[in-house]
Amino acid sequence: MPGQLYAPKLSGIVKFTNCRLVRNDELVFEDLWVSSETGTIVSSQAAFFDDQTLPDEVIDLEGRIVSPGLIDVQLNGAFGFNFSTAPEGLSYAKSIAEVNRKLVQTGVTSYAPTLTSQKPALYQKALPFLRPNSSRVSDHGAESLGAHVEGPFLNPRKNGIHDVNVLLEANSFADIEACYGKENLGESGSETSAIKKITLAPELGNMLALIPKLRERGIIVSIGHSDSTYEEASSAVSAGATMITHLFNAMRPLHHRNPGIFGVLGIAEKSPRPYFGIIADGIHLHPTVIKIAYNAHPEGCILVTDAMHLVGLPDGAYPWENGDVKSRIIKTGPTLRLEGTDKIAGSSITLVECVNNFLEWSGVSVPQALKSVTSTPAAMLGIEGTKGSLASGADADLAIFSEIKGDSGASQLVIDEVWKYGKRVFRREGVDIPEPTSPLGSAT
Repeated sequence: MPGQLYAPKLSGIVKFTNCRLVRNDELVFEDLWVSSETGTIVSSQAAFFDDQTLPDEVIDLEGRIVSPGLIDVQLNGAFGFNFSTAPEGLSYAKSIAEVNRKLVQTGVTSYAPTLTSQKPALYQKALPFLRPNSSRVSDHGAESLGAHVEGPFLNPRKNGIHDVNVLLEANSFADIEACYGKENLGESGSETSAIKKITLAPELGNMLALIPKLRERGIIVSIGHSDSTYEEASSAVSAGATMITHLFNAMRPLHHRNPGIFGVLGIAEKSPRPYFGIIADGIHLHPTVIKIAYNAHPEGCILVTDAMHLVGLPDGAYPWENGDVKSRIIKTGPTLRLEGTDKIAGSSITLVECVNNFLEWSGVSVPQALKSVTSTPAAMLGIEGTKGSLASGADADLAIFSEIKGDSGASQLVIDEVWKYGKRVFRREGVDIPEPTSPLGSAT
């Protein structure tokens, strides 16, 4: 009707304004619209002009940084729970749910729960609990992207703290099925596996011929706990391995006549260079080594915690069951060691702490550091369309940071809020973010 006022409708949309968005290698002042109904990031242009909708709330972030939610692709456990625990009744599922609710408070909105080298029976019982989570319920917290099995097809000469008595070699795909359970490996040509990623030593058994069969099932193959030469590692990459697990740790060291696994980061462009995990806790790797690795292949760098169940717990001695071996892990600050040895037993660091260490040691920018825990792991996992991105249509998993300066002058990030599927699930105590307003500017 001529003269009728145009009145866009409201539909569960939140608009973040006065914020800096992580866009590739830059921080860009730009608004971001998210929908709590679809759980995704929405195009403001399409919402307003095509759907004729306005946001329900407008939140002024006063210059804070908005990043995709963090992704940890190697997490052994947290807050007292070890994923490599034999499931008994409903307690295993309840423990995972508790980890998810606490983990999201550290900025991690999705992750790959990691099982270390175990007997087949444990894998077959635990893996069904670790399948990718498709519930899309914000209140559930962080979500599994599918399991990472770190073993048992590892080299006993590079076992770290993995129990050598449970390590295996695979000569046929039937050997892999007998270990993990055929039902947990999915079907060829599909991506229905409970397992998202496997760490293995490609030089053992007939593994080079089996890597393509794993890839056919949508399973990512990562080289780790391996004594591979450069040539063997290169053959694994050619066969389909696309990741290196905790680079430099539990593998043949770099040598000037044979660079070992590290050397594949410099292979010819005709062969894709693999992604690689870096544990930036100041214990597993010297800061200069981290800089060397990053500069060798910046687009492949993925920060991981390799955190054990002791993250979030006080210092002390904690029981540790490793296959048939019962021992204890001694936690002293961020350092974990197997009792009676000098062996590092994973880490007890959070992913945002790894980011801040990386910023301190490497000289990279904030968006470059955040790429290593958002878009780069998402690309490695093949989920860049939904995770690790602020593009329209991606899941509205967000971490909102304040940026401060550390003692050295390097930027450091403080988590102020975390959003999951377009809903706030965590706010840091004492954080001062203005109350939301209506689209017309009045307080809601």
